[in-house]
Amino acid sequence: MSAFTVSAQGTDVQGHTGQSLEYNVISTAVPFLIIAPDARSAGLGDCGVSTSPDVYSMHWNAAKYAFIEEDFSVGLAYSPWLRKLIPDMNIAYLALSKRVSPRSTVAMSLRYFSLGEVNFTDEQGVSLGTYKPNEWLVDAAYSRKLGEYISAAISARFIYSNLTQGVSDGSKPAISVAADLGVYYQRPVEWFNGMDATFSWGVAVTNIGAKMNYNKNNIKKDFIPTNLRIGPSLKMNFDDYNSLAISLDFNKLLVPTPPIYLKNAAGTQDSLDDGGHKIIYAGKDDDVSMVQGMFQSFYDAPDGFSEELKEITIGVGAEYWYEKIFSLRAGFFHEAKMKGNRRYLTFGAGLRYNVFGLDVSYLVPVNNTSTSGTNPLEGTLRFNLLVNLDKWSNSNTKLEQID
Repeated sequence: MSAFTVSAQGTDVQGHTGQSLEYNVISTAVPFLIIAPDARSAGLGDCGVSTSPDVYSMHWNAAKYAFIEEDFSVGLAYSPWLRKLIPDMNIAYLALSKRVSPRSTVAMSLRYFSLGEVNFTDEQGVSLGTYKPNEWLVDAAYSRKLGEYISAAISARFIYSNLTQGVSDGSKPAISVAADLGVYYQRPVEWFNGMDATFSWGVAVTNIGAKMNYNKNNIKKDFIPTNLRIGPSLKMNFDDYNSLAISLDFNKLLVPTPPIYLKNAAGTQDSLDDGGHKIIYAGKDDDVSMVQGMFQSFYDAPDGFSEELKEITIGVGAEYWYEKIFSLRAGFFHEAKMKGNRRYLTFGAGLRYNVFGLDVSYLVPVNNTSTSGTNPLEGTLRFNLLVNLDKWSNSNTKLEQID
């Protein structure tokens, strides 16, 4: 549902007679792991590796938690997903962070992805019942300041995916464990006369984990979406009331690119060697270990370096705050047509009042990806609520003192 690979006869690959690439999307298991779960970053064009820390930093760069201002925060996010295709699919996300020392913060999150109701049938079209496939993960992180301006974090994650509900013979839920590594840097800068500013950058490698298998009888496993994210941010405080932050994120899946296999003379079937294996025409074998796949992902594209560059997605976002109470956000996300063709504008707004915060974002595709002239991402809304429990506690203490 999330990705596909298509090859077609035509222009040569790497100058040789054979196949050409119109689409060569990298497909993985559990793609919900790379969907932006919170409305704030979703409103910034899916930027988050170096934005100012909040309770939802787990998905983007857990190292940011070491610089979070709140002592104890809880956040809840919800998004109806791909409602142009399926009316009852959604993502729910719960996150919390707690400072345990002046230099250290711990955090946890739970994400649940419901694929809605699915009617399973056999090969003759006879109904086998209606089920609710789902996927979820739970993770925890430890973030610590390594100096005045820099921090690092490590996260551990358990992933569960139950897509077939045991209906198919030999099928089973797939599970995996993964880890994240992140670094975050922020410091005040004096780049503008008479204006306070903060520059930050971040880098995170997420979902470093074991491959997943949905079939008891199939030894080949699917990669999970191991991802490299890097980017800078600049926040400018115009005065005591108005500020503007600009962020830029670059992403690359650290997963092998599907190779192009040699076809027979008619171009209808893959050619096989003496051992019965498909003959690779361009690219490299993608049936490798997780570690080898991470390194191979930088040089294995069938169309060479130009295709490797197309595997990098770009997000850019801007966030305006008035008196740390009200914010407006906008962003743009770009992915090459060859690698999935996701291109969209994002808009969002946020409100902070006392101990509560509310964010909302809206997605507007700038291209159509279906023959019907619509985009399945069109109209995507995200909502999230956050509560700063340390402020809540302080407010209750003040009320008790007044009483």
